[in-house]
Amino acid sequence: MNIVDLFQKGGLAMWPLLVLSILAIGTIFERLWFWSSVLRGERKVADQILDAARRSWEEATELARQASNQPMGRFLYTPLRLANQEPETFRLALEASADEELTSMRRGDKLLEAVIALAPLLGLLGTVLGLINALRLIRLGDIGTSSTAGVTLGIGEALIATASGLVVAITALAFYRLFQAFLFQQSRMFHRAGNELELTYRQAWLQRKPNAGYSLGTHPAQGPDTTRY
Repeated sequence: MNIVDLFQKGGLAMWPLLVLSILAIGTIFERLWFWSSVLRGERKVADQILDAARRSWEEATELARQASNQPMGRFLYTPLRLANQEPETFRLALEASADEELTSMRRGDKLLEAVIALAPLLGLLGTVLGLINALRLIRLGDIGTSSTAGVTLGIGEALIATASGLVVAITALAFYRLFQAFLFQQSRMFHRAGNELELTYRQAWLQRKPNAGYSLGTHPAQGPDTTRY
C-alpha cells in the first residue's frame, strides 16, 4: 500500500492533516535554517564584542554594529549605541533588547503548537467517521457471516487517519522541543554576555565619576575623550 492509497483510505480527515503537515514541514525547515545560521557564530561574536569593550567602547560599538545581522550583535548593539547613560538605563536597554530578540526567535512556535494539538484530534475524527460508515453497513442478520469481513477491513482502514495524525503530531513535537532547547541555549548566552557587558560598563562608570573629563569611550589614562557609544 503506497502513500496515495493510504491517503485515499484515510477519509476526509486526511485533507486537513495534509495541510497541517505541509505547514509544519515548512516551519521546521525554516527554523532549522535559522538556528543553523545563528548558533554557528554567536559565541564568537559575543567574545569579540566583550573583549573590545574592555579596551574601547567605540570599538565595541562598531563591532556590534557590523554584527547586527546576528541576534547577538543586535542584542549588544542596542545598549552600546546609547550615550553616557546611568548604569540602570544601560541594564534596562539590555533587558529590552534580550526580550525583543528572544521573542523574534519564537517565530513558528505557535504554528507547531497548533499542529501538535490538532493533528491527533483530526486523526481521531477520521477514525470515528470511518467507524460510523463501517458500522452503518452492518445488519443484524449478517453478524458472524462472511458479509461482515468488509466491515472489519473498513475499521482497519479507518485507523489510518489516527496513525497519520499521530505521526504528524509526534514529528512536530520532536522539532518543537529541539527549537525550545536552542532557544534556552541562546537565552543563556544572552544572559552571560549581558552580565559581562553590564559589569564592564559599571566599572567604567565608577572610574569616570572622579574624572570629570573622562568619557566611557576610552580609559582614564588616555585622557579626555568625547567618544560616544
